[in-house]
Amino acid sequence: MKTRTIARTGLAVTEFSFGTAALGGLYRACPRDAAMATLEAAWDEGIRYFDTAPWYGFGLAERRTGDFLRDKPSGSYVLSSKVGRIMVPVADDKVPDYGYVDPLPFDVRYDYSYDGIMRSVELSHARLGLNRIDILYVHDIGVYTHGAERNAFHLRQLLDSGLKALSELKASGAIKAYGLGVNEVPVCLDVMRHADLDCILLAGRYTLLDRTAESALLPLCAARGTSLVVGGVFNSGILATGPVEGAHFDYMPATSDVAAKVGAMVEVAQKNGVPLAAPALRFPLENPSVASILIGTARPESLRRNMQLARAPLPQNIYPAFEPYTLVAPELGQEAVRQ
Repeated sequence: MKTRTIARTGLAVTEFSFGTAALGGLYRACPRDAAMATLEAAWDEGIRYFDTAPWYGFGLAERRTGDFLRDKPSGSYVLSSKVGRIMVPVADDKVPDYGYVDPLPFDVRYDYSYDGIMRSVELSHARLGLNRIDILYVHDIGVYTHGAERNAFHLRQLLDSGLKALSELKASGAIKAYGLGVNEVPVCLDVMRHADLDCILLAGRYTLLDRTAESALLPLCAARGTSLVVGGVFNSGILATGPVEGAHFDYMPATSDVAAKVGAMVEVAQKNGVPLAAPALRFPLENPSVASILIGTARPESLRRNMQLARAPLPQNIYPAFEPYTLVAPELGQEAVRQ
Protein backbone atom coordinates (compact mmCIF):
# COMPACT_ATOMS: atom_id res chain seq x y z
CA MET A 1 0.00 0.00 0.00
CA LYS A 2 1.22 3.52 -0.76
CA THR A 3 2.40 5.67 2.11
CA ARG A 4 2.41 9.38 2.87
CA THR A 5 4.54 11.27 5.39
CA ILE A 6 3.21 12.96 8.52
CA ALA A 7 4.23 16.61 8.31
CA ARG A 8 8.01 17.00 8.46
CA THR A 9 8.51 14.10 10.87
CA GLY A 10 9.67 11.53 8.34
CA LEU A 11 7.02 9.17 9.74
CA ALA A 12 5.39 7.32 6.84
CA VAL A 13 1.83 6.01 7.23
CA THR A 14 -0.20 3.90 4.85
CA GLU A 15 -2.86 5.78 2.89
CA PHE A 16 -5.48 3.68 4.65
CA SER A 17 -5.32 3.09 8.36
CA PHE A 18 -7.34 1.11 10.87
CA GLY A 19 -9.33 2.64 13.71
CA THR A 20 -10.13 0.44 16.69
CA ALA A 21 -13.22 1.98 18.31
CA ALA A 22 -15.39 -0.95 17.19
CA LEU A 23 -12.92 -3.38 18.77
CA GLY A 24 -13.78 -1.78 22.10
CA GLY A 25 -17.45 -2.71 21.69
CA LEU A 26 -18.83 0.49 20.16
CA TYR A 27 -22.61 -0.04 19.74
CA ARG A 28 -22.30 -3.83 19.93
CA ALA A 29 -20.18 -6.42 21.71
CA CYS A 30 -16.97 -7.41 19.98
CA PRO A 31 -15.64 -10.82 21.04
CA ARG A 32 -11.88 -11.10 21.25
CA ASP A 33 -11.70 -13.62 18.37
CA ALA A 34 -13.55 -11.20 16.08
CA ALA A 35 -11.29 -8.33 17.10
CA MET A 36 -8.12 -10.26 16.39
CA ALA A 37 -9.45 -11.59 13.08
CA THR A 38 -10.31 -8.06 11.97
CA LEU A 39 -6.87 -6.77 12.89
CA GLU A 40 -5.34 -9.67 10.96
CA ALA A 41 -7.50 -8.83 7.94
CA ALA A 42 -6.30 -5.23 8.07
CA TRP A 43 -2.69 -6.38 8.19
CA ASP A 44 -3.26 -8.78 5.29
CA GLU A 45 -4.72 -5.92 3.24
CA GLY A 46 -1.51 -3.94 3.68
CA ILE A 47 -2.60 -1.55 6.42
CA ARG A 48 0.32 -0.64 8.65
CA TYR A 49 -1.06 2.31 10.59
CA PHE A 50 -3.29 1.51 13.58
CA ASP A 51 -5.10 4.05 15.75
CA THR A 52 -6.51 3.39 19.19
CA ALA A 53 -7.45 5.26 22.37
CA PRO A 54 -8.10 4.70 26.09
CA TRP A 55 -11.71 5.75 25.44
CA TYR A 56 -12.50 2.81 23.18
CA GLY A 57 -14.04 0.24 25.49
CA PHE A 58 -12.34 2.02 28.43
CA GLY A 59 -9.01 0.43 27.59
CA LEU A 60 -10.25 -2.72 25.87
CA ALA A 61 -9.26 -1.61 22.35
CA GLU A 62 -5.76 -0.66 23.47
CA ARG A 63 -5.28 -4.07 25.07
CA ARG A 64 -6.38 -5.89 21.93
CA THR A 65 -4.36 -3.67 19.61
CA GLY A 66 -1.25 -4.17 21.69
CA ASP A 67 -1.76 -7.93 21.81
CA PHE A 68 -2.00 -8.02 18.02
CA LEU A 69 1.01 -5.81 17.31
CA ARG A 70 3.33 -7.17 19.98
CA ASP A 71 4.85 -9.88 17.79
CA LYS A 72 5.02 -7.81 14.62
CA PRO A 73 8.52 -6.84 13.47
CA SER A 74 9.91 -3.69 15.04
CA GLY A 75 9.38 -0.71 12.77
CA SER A 76 6.86 -2.52 10.57
CA TYR A 77 3.85 -0.48 11.69
CA VAL A 78 2.81 2.95 13.01
CA LEU A 79 0.69 3.22 16.15
CA SER A 80 -1.25 6.18 17.49
CA SER A 81 -3.17 6.56 20.71
CA LYS A 82 -4.75 9.48 22.52
CA VAL A 83 -4.55 11.58 25.65
CA GLY A 84 -7.01 13.70 27.59
CA ARG A 85 -8.97 10.97 29.35
CA ILE A 86 -7.74 9.06 32.38
CA MET A 87 -9.49 5.75 33.01
CA VAL A 88 -10.52 5.36 36.65
CA PRO A 89 -11.50 1.91 38.02
CA VAL A 90 -15.07 1.59 39.31
CA ALA A 91 -17.28 -1.16 40.70
CA ASP A 92 -18.91 -3.42 38.13
CA ASP A 93 -22.33 -1.89 38.78
CA LYS A 94 -20.94 1.64 38.32
CA VAL A 95 -19.56 1.26 34.81
CA PRO A 96 -21.18 4.09 32.80
CA ASP A 97 -23.08 3.57 29.55
CA TYR A 98 -21.40 5.65 26.88
CA GLY A 99 -22.35 3.34 24.04
CA TYR A 100 -19.71 0.68 24.57
CA VAL A 101 -20.95 -2.86 25.14
CA ASP A 102 -19.01 -5.00 27.64
CA PRO A 103 -16.23 -2.45 28.26
CA LEU A 104 -13.61 -2.78 30.94
CA PRO A 105 -14.72 -1.63 34.45
CA PHE A 106 -13.63 2.00 34.31
CA ASP A 107 -15.06 5.51 34.17
CA VAL A 108 -13.40 8.56 32.67
CA ARG A 109 -11.72 11.62 34.16
CA TYR A 110 -10.77 14.39 31.75
CA ASP A 111 -7.32 15.90 32.15
CA TYR A 112 -5.51 17.86 29.44
CA SER A 113 -2.75 19.17 31.74
CA TYR A 114 0.95 18.32 31.68
CA ASP A 115 0.57 15.78 34.47
CA GLY A 116 -2.62 14.36 32.98
CA ILE A 117 -1.04 13.78 29.59
CA MET A 118 2.06 12.18 31.07
CA ARG A 119 -0.10 9.91 33.21
CA SER A 120 -2.30 9.01 30.26
CA VAL A 121 0.71 7.97 28.15
CA GLU A 122 2.08 5.85 30.98
CA LEU A 123 -1.25 4.02 31.38
CA SER A 124 -1.58 3.51 27.62
CA HIS A 125 1.83 1.86 27.44
CA ALA A 126 0.76 -0.49 30.24
CA ARG A 127 -2.51 -1.43 28.52
CA LEU A 128 -0.85 -1.86 25.14
CA GLY A 129 2.06 -3.84 26.52
CA LEU A 130 4.24 -1.96 24.04
CA ASN A 131 7.19 0.32 24.62
CA ARG A 132 6.45 2.79 21.86
CA ILE A 133 3.61 4.94 20.59
CA ASP A 134 4.41 6.87 17.43
CA ILE A 135 1.67 9.51 17.44
CA LEU A 136 -0.35 11.03 20.27
CA TYR A 137 -3.60 12.86 19.64
CA VAL A 138 -5.29 15.12 22.18
CA HIS A 139 -8.69 13.46 22.23
CA ASP A 140 -11.98 15.35 21.99
CA ILE A 141 -10.87 18.74 23.19
CA GLY A 142 -13.53 21.20 22.03
CA VAL A 143 -17.08 22.45 22.48
CA TYR A 144 -18.39 19.43 20.58
CA THR A 145 -17.60 17.20 23.54
CA HIS A 146 -17.48 19.48 26.58
CA GLY A 147 -19.76 22.44 25.92
CA ALA A 148 -18.47 26.01 25.84
CA GLU A 149 -17.93 26.64 29.55
CA ARG A 150 -16.20 23.38 30.42
CA ASN A 151 -14.15 23.42 27.26
CA ALA A 152 -12.69 26.81 28.15
CA PHE A 153 -11.21 25.17 31.24
CA HIS A 154 -9.87 22.16 29.34
CA LEU A 155 -8.45 24.30 26.55
CA ARG A 156 -6.60 26.42 29.09
CA GLN A 157 -5.14 23.25 30.62
CA LEU A 158 -3.89 22.17 27.21
CA LEU A 159 -2.44 25.53 26.24
CA ASP A 160 -0.89 26.26 29.63
CA SER A 161 0.88 22.94 30.14
CA GLY A 162 -0.47 20.05 28.07
CA LEU A 163 1.26 21.11 24.88
CA LYS A 164 4.51 21.33 26.81
CA ALA A 165 4.15 17.66 27.75
CA LEU A 166 3.63 16.66 24.13
CA SER A 167 6.58 18.75 22.99
CA GLU A 168 8.81 17.14 25.62
CA LEU A 169 7.67 13.65 24.65
CA LYS A 170 8.53 14.34 21.02
CA ALA A 171 11.87 15.98 21.83
CA SER A 172 12.85 12.98 23.94
CA GLY A 173 12.00 10.53 21.16
CA ALA A 174 9.17 8.93 23.14
CA ILE A 175 6.79 9.88 20.29
CA LYS A 176 7.42 11.02 16.74
CA ALA A 177 4.40 13.27 16.22
CA TYR A 178 1.45 14.82 18.02
CA GLY A 179 -1.76 16.66 17.29
CA LEU A 180 -5.50 16.65 17.89
CA GLY A 181 -8.09 13.89 17.50
CA VAL A 182 -11.43 15.68 17.20
CA ASN A 183 -14.78 15.95 15.42
CA GLU A 184 -14.83 19.71 14.90
CA VAL A 185 -12.90 22.39 13.03
CA PRO A 186 -13.05 25.41 15.39
CA VAL A 187 -10.89 23.87 18.12
CA CYS A 188 -8.25 22.95 15.52
CA LEU A 189 -8.05 26.60 14.50
CA ASP A 190 -7.97 27.68 18.16
CA VAL A 191 -5.06 25.42 19.06
CA MET A 192 -3.14 26.15 15.87
CA ARG A 193 -3.10 29.83 16.83
CA HIS A 194 -0.82 28.80 19.69
CA ALA A 195 1.08 25.78 18.42
CA ASP A 196 2.33 24.05 15.31
CA LEU A 197 0.81 20.58 15.17
CA ASP A 198 2.22 17.66 13.25
CA CYS A 199 -1.17 16.16 12.49
CA ILE A 200 -4.89 16.26 13.14
CA LEU A 201 -7.17 13.26 13.17
CA LEU A 202 -10.42 14.86 12.00
CA ALA A 203 -13.60 12.78 11.90
CA GLY A 204 -16.46 13.61 9.58
CA ARG A 205 -15.50 17.15 8.58
CA TYR A 206 -13.67 16.56 5.33
CA THR A 207 -15.82 14.15 3.38
CA LEU A 208 -17.61 14.01 0.07
CA LEU A 209 -20.70 15.27 1.92
CA ASP A 210 -19.39 17.51 4.72
CA ARG A 211 -16.51 19.77 3.76
CA THR A 212 -16.47 21.99 6.82
CA ALA A 213 -12.67 21.80 6.92
CA GLU A 214 -12.25 23.14 3.41
CA SER A 215 -12.53 26.90 3.91
CA ALA A 216 -10.13 27.60 6.78
CA LEU A 217 -8.50 24.47 8.18
CA LEU A 218 -7.13 22.90 5.00
CA PRO A 219 -5.41 26.11 3.84
CA LEU A 220 -3.92 26.53 7.32
CA CYS A 221 -2.68 22.93 7.33
CA ALA A 222 -1.08 23.46 3.93
CA ALA A 223 0.62 26.65 5.12
CA ARG A 224 1.87 25.08 8.37
CA GLY A 225 2.76 21.67 6.96
CA THR A 226 0.25 19.94 9.25
CA SER A 227 -1.03 16.58 8.04
CA LEU A 228 -4.61 15.38 8.28
CA VAL A 229 -5.75 11.87 9.06
CA VAL A 230 -9.40 11.74 8.04
CA GLY A 231 -11.91 9.56 9.84
CA GLY A 232 -15.65 9.19 9.41
CA VAL A 233 -15.53 9.32 5.61
CA PHE A 234 -19.01 7.80 5.37
CA ASN A 235 -20.46 10.42 7.78
CA SER A 236 -21.94 7.84 10.18
CA GLY A 237 -22.93 5.55 7.34
CA ILE A 238 -25.11 7.46 4.90
CA LEU A 239 -22.40 7.69 2.24
CA ALA A 240 -22.06 3.90 2.35
CA THR A 241 -25.75 2.97 2.51
CA GLY A 242 -27.27 5.87 0.60
CA PRO A 243 -30.38 7.66 1.89
CA VAL A 244 -32.17 4.50 3.00
CA GLU A 245 -34.69 4.51 5.82
CA GLY A 246 -32.84 4.78 9.12
CA ALA A 247 -29.66 6.18 7.54
CA HIS A 248 -27.48 8.23 9.90
CA PHE A 249 -25.50 11.41 9.37
CA ASP A 250 -23.19 12.87 12.02
CA TYR A 251 -24.24 10.22 14.56
CA MET A 252 -27.96 10.97 14.25
CA PRO A 253 -30.83 10.09 11.89
CA ALA A 254 -30.34 11.93 8.62
CA THR A 255 -32.63 14.89 7.97
CA SER A 256 -34.65 15.13 4.78
CA ASP A 257 -32.32 17.72 3.24
CA VAL A 258 -29.25 15.57 3.93
CA ALA A 259 -31.03 12.54 2.48
CA ALA A 260 -31.91 14.54 -0.63
CA LYS A 261 -28.32 15.68 -1.06
CA VAL A 262 -27.02 12.14 -0.73
CA GLY A 263 -29.69 10.92 -3.14
CA ALA A 264 -28.30 13.31 -5.75
CA MET A 265 -24.82 11.96 -5.06
CA VAL A 266 -26.02 8.40 -5.57
CA GLU A 267 -27.34 9.42 -9.00
CA VAL A 268 -23.97 10.94 -9.94
CA ALA A 269 -22.17 7.78 -8.85
CA GLN A 270 -24.57 5.55 -10.77
CA LYS A 271 -24.07 7.61 -13.94
CA ASN A 272 -20.34 6.98 -13.54
CA GLY A 273 -20.85 3.27 -12.96
CA VAL A 274 -19.57 3.13 -9.38
CA PRO A 275 -21.17 2.75 -5.94
CA LEU A 276 -21.19 6.01 -3.98
CA ALA A 277 -19.08 4.42 -1.25
CA ALA A 278 -16.06 4.15 -3.57
CA PRO A 279 -15.53 7.87 -4.28
CA ALA A 280 -16.62 8.69 -0.72
CA LEU A 281 -13.93 6.44 0.70
CA ARG A 282 -11.14 7.96 -1.35
CA PHE A 283 -12.18 11.60 -1.71
CA PRO A 284 -9.95 13.06 1.06
CA LEU A 285 -6.79 11.66 -0.54
CA GLU A 286 -7.27 14.15 -3.38
CA ASN A 287 -5.87 16.77 -1.01
CA PRO A 288 -2.09 16.62 -0.49
CA SER A 289 -2.44 17.58 3.19
CA VAL A 290 -4.26 14.31 3.87
CA ALA A 291 -1.87 11.57 4.95
CA SER A 292 -4.28 8.72 5.64
CA ILE A 293 -7.94 7.70 5.69
CA LEU A 294 -9.01 5.93 8.85
CA ILE A 295 -11.51 3.09 8.51
CA GLY A 296 -12.93 1.10 11.39
CA THR A 297 -15.00 -2.05 11.80
CA ALA A 298 -15.20 -5.15 13.96
CA ARG A 299 -15.79 -7.53 11.05
CA PRO A 300 -13.10 -8.88 8.73
CA GLU A 301 -15.53 -9.07 5.81
CA SER A 302 -16.42 -5.40 6.21
CA LEU A 303 -12.75 -4.46 6.25
CA ARG A 304 -12.07 -6.45 3.09
CA ARG A 305 -15.11 -4.92 1.37
CA ASN A 306 -13.87 -1.42 2.12
CA MET A 307 -10.44 -2.21 0.79
CA GLN A 308 -11.98 -3.55 -2.42
CA LEU A 309 -13.72 -0.17 -2.76
CA ALA A 310 -10.41 1.55 -2.12
CA ARG A 311 -8.81 -0.31 -5.04
CA ALA A 312 -11.71 0.00 -7.49
CA PRO A 313 -10.97 2.24 -10.50
CA LEU A 314 -12.78 5.58 -10.59
CA PRO A 315 -13.47 7.80 -13.61
CA GLN A 316 -11.12 10.74 -13.89
CA ASN A 317 -12.41 14.06 -12.56
CA ILE A 318 -15.42 12.48 -10.89
CA TYR A 319 -15.30 14.59 -7.75
CA PRO A 320 -16.39 18.01 -9.10
CA ALA A 321 -19.76 16.45 -9.98
CA PHE A 322 -20.58 15.90 -6.29
CA GLU A 323 -22.12 18.88 -4.51
CA PRO A 324 -21.50 18.79 -0.74
CA TYR A 325 -23.99 19.54 2.00
CA THR A 326 -23.39 22.93 3.63
CA LEU A 327 -23.55 22.76 7.39
CA VAL A 328 -24.85 25.94 8.99
CA ALA A 329 -24.93 24.84 12.62
CA PRO A 330 -24.11 21.16 13.09
CA GLU A 331 -25.89 19.48 15.95
CA LEU A 332 -23.78 18.01 18.70
CA GLY A 333 -23.30 14.27 18.47
CA GLN A 334 -23.45 11.85 21.36
CA GLU A 335 -20.22 11.55 23.30
CA ALA A 336 -20.34 7.77 23.11
CA VAL A 337 -19.55 7.71 19.41
CA ARG A 338 -16.68 10.17 19.36
CA GLN A 339 -13.80 9.05 17.14
